[in-house]
This record gives sequence, C-alpha cells and structure tokens, in this order.
Amino acid sequence: MKNSTVRILIADDHSVVRMGLASLLGTAKNIEIVGEAINGEDAVRKAMKLRPDVIVMDLVMPKKDGVAATEEIRSAAPETKVMILTTFGTSDDIARALKAGAIGAIMKSSTNRELLSAVQAVAAGKRFVSAEVEGILANDPPLPELSQRQREILDSISRGLTNKDIAAQLDISLESVKSHIKIILEKLNAASRTEAASIAQRKNLLK
Repeated sequence: MKNSTVRILIADDHSVVRMGLASLLGTAKNIEIVGEAINGEDAVRKAMKLRPDVIVMDLVMPKKDGVAATEEIRSAAPETKVMILTTFGTSDDIARALKAGAIGAIMKSSTNRELLSAVQAVAAGKRFVSAEVEGILANDPPLPELSQRQREILDSISRGLTNKDIAAQLDISLESVKSHIKIILEKLNAASRTEAASIAQRKNLLK
C-alpha cells in the first residue's frame, strides 16, 4: 500500500450486500471505500480505473464470476489484493479462486470482527482463509481439473445419454468415449455413471 489508508472496492451483485459491507468497513478509521461493482465485468473495469488496495469480491456474480474476475485483475494489477466473500460455494469454486490469486476467503455469515480482521490482513499481504472456509476445503476436497471434453461427456452422462449417443453427438469413437468415462470416474472417485452425475451436480461441474 502507498499509505496507511486501505482503499477498498466492493464487488457484489446485490445492492443490500454492497450497502452493508460499505457501512461496516467504513467504520474502520484506516479504510476508504473507493467504489462498488455490480458484477465481475464491472469489478475488472473499476479495478483497472481505481487501483484499490483490496477488492472484496463475491464468488458468484453474473457476466463474469469472482474466479474469472480475480484472475484477470491479478494478472493486470498484481498490487491489488483480492478477498473472496461468499454465501455458499463448493470447495472447487473456492480453491479455483485461491489458485487464481485471491489471498483471502471468508463466508458472508462471518462476524463483523472477523470480516474487518480479514480485510486488514489481506491489505497487509497476509493470507486469510476463515476456519469455516478451511472446513469446507477439508471436508469436501477439490477435484482434479476435468478437460473440456471430459466436461462435455460428463454433461451427456448427466442427461442420461448412452455411450453410443455420446459418440454420435461428439463425433468421436465409442472407444474414445469409454476411455474418457474411465478417466472421469477416476478423477471424481466415482464407482458408477450415476454417482459421477450426482457428484457433478453437487459440485456445480455442469455450469
């Protein structure tokens, strides 16, 4: 930071949440709210214009989610720190956000004191992942990345298509479909197609 004042950009698609965060964070003497963003695209645009010290970023937003916005901002403005704030989210979504460059992650249900502590820590360049988020990551470990083709096949499985249907739909061989499904089951640690489809739905893999 260039000075002792922490300049904050709040990115959330709900006006009530933005208002509440601005009101709470504004009570700290060394925090200045420099702007608000209503979606991921808006967050990237305002981050480039305002160059805040910290962005409090909602994980799930329209147009561009918190993960994509974080990755873009951290690439273009590495001096800006990102703290993910979420009401819900799978371990995979949170892990992706941290991998994209966020150094903080906290639930919206956290106490006011914890939220303020998190912002101050992130502003100082310290990693802050709340105990609740750590619990999510520990109890439901993130899955290995699926390729685009594997995601397409998993989506087809979830829609009840047979291997033959999938091969015809994607214009690939039946053997290729079988090979992909074997890898998908291994990556998801699933014993069957039905279990794989259930895991895909629970972990929001079919977005």
